[in-house]
Amino acid sequence: MSFIKSKGFKYLKNFVIGVGASVVMLGALGKINSYSWGGIAITAGLVTEAILFFFLGILGPEKDYYWEKLYPGLDDYNSNIAPLTAGPVKAGSRQLDAEVVENKLGGMLDELQTMSKSLGSLKALQEVDFSETSSQIKGMHNFYSKMNEAMSSLSDTVEDTKQYKDQMVSLNKNLSSLNSVYGNVLNAFTTKA
Repeated sequence: MSFIKSKGFKYLKNFVIGVGASVVMLGALGKINSYSWGGIAITAGLVTEAILFFFLGILGPEKDYYWEKLYPGLDDYNSNIAPLTAGPVKAGSRQLDAEVVENKLGGMLDELQTMSKSLGSLKALQEVDFSETSSQIKGMHNFYSKMNEAMSSLSDTVEDTKQYKDQMVSLNKNLSSLNSVYGNVLNAFTTKA
């Protein structure tokens, strides 16, 4: 493994970039506030950053693999993760035992089958025709409107019935009074005769 790919170099590179950036910021602050050291600090920081960016351009970016997402605990130095080759070794070779591979990959296969079923369900949902839904909603709205009109009409009818009942009670009282007057008139004629 070359020095450029080592952890020590990566740490040193990030450390120098951070220090260089902080010197540039302090130099800018000194320059803005017209301190005597501001010009020297900003020049030193910018030269440091220019050299660093030159080397970063030559080195090129490293590939980023996020294996810890596939193998949780991989980024923990003390974790106990068994590699696929942890099975029995046959005749001094590094051949994988078929049973070990099957055990390790079986869970992944189950997950892929579950994902396939889920995607099939989503495809079936995509193929559902919702074009009639709008007309069904309009029909329900019309039904609701007619129901409201009927309820309003029924409410008016109940009010009319209540008024009719009140008028009938009043008429009944008037008839009772008339009957009593008529009875008194009849009694007056029968007692004179």
